[in-house]
Amino acid sequence: MSISVVDRLRLGVSVGVSKTVTSVVRSLRLGAASVLPGEVARRLQPKALPLLFQQVRRGVILVVGTNGKTTTSLLLRTLLEAQGWRVAHNATGANLINGLVTTLLENTNLLGQLDADYAILEVDENILPLILRDCQPQFILGLNLFRDQLDRYGEVDTISRRWQEAIAPLPPDTKVILNADDPTLSHLGQQLPQKVLFFGLSEPDLYLDEIPHAVDSIYCPSCGHPLDYEGVYLSHLGDYHCPSCGFSKSQLAVNSQEWPQILIGVYNKYNTLAAGLVAREMGIDTAAIYDTVKNFRAAFGRAEELDVNGKHVRILLSKNPVGMNETIRAVTDIQKKGGASTKLLVLNDRTPDGTDVSWIWDVDTEKLVELGGTIIVSGDRVYDMALRLRYSQTAEDNHFRLIVKEDLQEAIATALELTPVNETLHILPTYSAMLEVRGLLTGRKIL
Repeated sequence: MSISVVDRLRLGVSVGVSKTVTSVVRSLRLGAASVLPGEVARRLQPKALPLLFQQVRRGVILVVGTNGKTTTSLLLRTLLEAQGWRVAHNATGANLINGLVTTLLENTNLLGQLDADYAILEVDENILPLILRDCQPQFILGLNLFRDQLDRYGEVDTISRRWQEAIAPLPPDTKVILNADDPTLSHLGQQLPQKVLFFGLSEPDLYLDEIPHAVDSIYCPSCGHPLDYEGVYLSHLGDYHCPSCGFSKSQLAVNSQEWPQILIGVYNKYNTLAAGLVAREMGIDTAAIYDTVKNFRAAFGRAEELDVNGKHVRILLSKNPVGMNETIRAVTDIQKKGGASTKLLVLNDRTPDGTDVSWIWDVDTEKLVELGGTIIVSGDRVYDMALRLRYSQTAEDNHFRLIVKEDLQEAIATALELTPVNETLHILPTYSAMLEVRGLLTGRKIL
């Protein structure tokens, strides 16, 4: 679709002004300018997003879901750049509309001409329908749907219905990649007219011993009857079928047992499969995909590893019940092997985190407490987190030590001091807390 002269001129003006805003914000060290430039550009040219989408040469890839978007997007970007393609990517995780516009603007010249073969954009699950009004993506990658930010979102089935209504009218050449282990997404894919491919696990040895407390959806999305699970891998993700209507897990397009994994956690196995399947559908050789995965390093805050004052630190973003349960699962596995005796939990309730922190009572913190060791807590809601941990303690948990530090910098210093040199300090923060922690540890802000 051609761009009119007026629209092009307005886009050029908006690009110039937004780039000036970016320079000012960064020069004054006010942040990474990952959102504000996009807002300015849209005020000057309301059509900025669709006009920029039109200029992506090969295609747009939208990555959507509750957990795993940033890591999956970064891995996919790494795979494409290894092929020599130029990629626009919202690497900071700014996944609302202004953040997406800002990302695309960073890849334009002063005339508003975009230089990108692909745009890989992680998208907040609630705004996917809005984005699809302005974009006909080459791929839509759906990772999972869990409860997240209770003050902002509805139930997962409501979000799924919105996705279906928005995706179904898209052209048939749009490819949809979905997680078959998530019953809601598996059912969604079975209803869509586009080509749909599914990834998931086929590894019963990774089954949890029981369905977690924070499970979201164990009912059939087709008829409402309770699903029968052979086993669960993560929350309600697993191998299942409905004894009432016959609905069952969709056929997988990949064998998870053949895929390498570097980052810790079952959730990162899903991220690897998701990115790898998209890359394979784009024609990238399987051997090249495996090689890239083996050398991949985590996105900031997502199993990211740092060396600080001679101590090894691993940051595990924990922003909702499922995410925190999985990080606890990974940390307890490490501690059982003698390597994670000190942990730092940081709970904030700011807008990026969700202001309702009642979700911490759906987290299986008992598993963290019963192993003993030292847990330092901090953040805006430090006493809520401390109370949750105290309620997790039993008379048998004699080797558990809880330290409360209101000041985050003091909490980090204490955690580093108490971490043995041969172990790793594991930090489990919510989103805004993760940005603060990284800023204090590295001396650099992300947003």
